[in-house]
Amino acid sequence: MTEVMKNGITLYRDGRYADALLEFLEQPAGETANNLELAYFIGLCYARLERYEDALVYLEQVVTADSDLARVYQCRILLAVVYSLTGRTRLAAFELQKLLEAGYESAQVFCSLGFVAFENGETDEAVHWYERALELDEGNTTALNGLGFILADTGGDFTRSLTMCKKAVDSDPDNPAYLDSIGWVYHKLGFEKESRTFIKRALAKAPDNLIIKAHLDEIMSAGGKK
Repeated sequence: MTEVMKNGITLYRDGRYADALLEFLEQPAGETANNLELAYFIGLCYARLERYEDALVYLEQVVTADSDLARVYQCRILLAVVYSLTGRTRLAAFELQKLLEAGYESAQVFCSLGFVAFENGETDEAVHWYERALELDEGNTTALNGLGFILADTGGDFTRSLTMCKKAVDSDPDNPAYLDSIGWVYHKLGFEKESRTFIKRALAKAPDNLIIKAHLDEIMSAGGKK
């Protein structure tokens, strides 16, 4: 492994994705295996930087040609998320189905299936997959948050919903998605003061997030004060 590659990996692990990307893009082409590892990290950087179309180009290279199954599985999950975020939910479902066909069942895969189902408006299926994730990992914060939000949003079990979202926030207090979800649960329960507190914290962490903005607008229109 070259020094450029090592530096890029170090920067990526430190969360300096833009700097890491520059390092990786300076890496000269080499053997096929090295090129696939490079494509893998470049794809990860682009995804972290939310440059999704660029990420797809590199992640698809890994999925179609890499012999490292762990890396392929990770990239399939990431492809599914990117496809969902860009409105290509059928492609997302295809990638996740490939993982299931390969016998790769994990809480992460089930959470991704839950996310895709929810994005498609299939709430019952989303609940099913998040429940499957929790069967494998009862403390999985993504599943707790996802299922907790759906239960509250659809008028389900509010007590369970609040408990789940609290666990997710306690595990990662600065996660804007988790803060938004618990704020939404409080709104559904009629606790508007608590709702505003958490939604505003979420928006401070992710000021460009349209979903969080929409939630805050609805809470304010329901009689809350800014």
